[in-house]
Amino acid sequence: MTTTEPLDVQPTPLALLLLGREADPRSERGVECPGDLPAPSDPDLVDRARKAKARLGDRVFVLGHHYQRDEVIEFADVTGDSFKLARDAAARPQAEYIVFCGVHFMAESADILTGDDQQVILPDLAAGCSMADMATAEQVAECWDVLTDARIADVTVPVSYMNSSADIKAFTGRHGGTICTSSNAKRALEWAFEQGTKVLFLPDQHLGRNTAVRDMGLSLDDCVVYNPHKPGGGVTPEQLRAARMILWRGHCSVHGRFSLESVQDVRARIPGVNVLVHPECRHEVVAAADQVGSTEYIIKALDAAPAGSAWAIGTELNLVRRLAKAHPDKQIVFLDKTVCFCSTMNRIDLPHLVWALESLADGTVVNRIEVDKETEHYAKLALERMLALP
Repeated sequence: MTTTEPLDVQPTPLALLLLGREADPRSERGVECPGDLPAPSDPDLVDRARKAKARLGDRVFVLGHHYQRDEVIEFADVTGDSFKLARDAAARPQAEYIVFCGVHFMAESADILTGDDQQVILPDLAAGCSMADMATAEQVAECWDVLTDARIADVTVPVSYMNSSADIKAFTGRHGGTICTSSNAKRALEWAFEQGTKVLFLPDQHLGRNTAVRDMGLSLDDCVVYNPHKPGGGVTPEQLRAARMILWRGHCSVHGRFSLESVQDVRARIPGVNVLVHPECRHEVVAAADQVGSTEYIIKALDAAPAGSAWAIGTELNLVRRLAKAHPDKQIVFLDKTVCFCSTMNRIDLPHLVWALESLADGTVVNRIEVDKETEHYAKLALERMLALP
């Protein structure tokens, strides 16, 4: 019988990150919250949240994104998508504290649009967005250099999805571009094509492709995907010059998981089902769906749907469950058989919210999100161009 020496294997930083034993502050923007969070099993959490919010009164305004858990939505003063919530915050100048129950880029947008005397709080700094993190300022600057070398930068207009960092919004503002939401992406692209002959669409390739092809009549051949992890974006200068839509290789980790097989399966299981998906889904999923629209569109469509109708919804599971509960007279199911929440959005839970509210009530500002003045200026310029769209 022989024995072997233990292998001298050291875990890589990536392995430690995936195991939750290390943090990457560049991608996660800080995962440590100072202070002690209440235990998730604390039976008094709901009461503590109510009391802390009551102590703060009109000094606090709590925003809840549609994808948040019900336990968090219960304490939101308003609910909505990211841009609606940022605008709601700007419309409440008397609120000293804006507690944003969403993800990092949303809190940044709220800080950009609110007054200097207002402070935006993100209950958990680890609540990021995988899509937003797929485009860094350094990568986008390098992409612009590639477009410059291909002699097309001067005819290319950047259009950035709302689901992007403040740095990317600022890049867009500096280069004459605009921001879009999933509701007004077509208007934003129409405007951009009036300014130039090409669009650099950041960071969600699916929304860009679906809007250009499905809504505007461009072809798939008009689109090329720029991969920031490949030299020159993985495309030739000739391909860039031939394209009208230069799509950043990014996607939503939730909407990107829905497949054509998901659509085919639900149609086989539920005769007469209406398939309604978000435009962040893959192109083949959008092409196979009955209806396509933003989160607000999905909510309104189900509100207007006749009793007894059946719906398969391709968007985040928290929202789908809430819609099913709100419409017991309709059959509403999640498009995919696999349960999939937005994992980073779900980092905002009741313990984090209670901790943030109680800290503010005690006079301690925690997890403030601040965008520097130069970034804020150019990001706001891009947002204002969007607001000025006809």
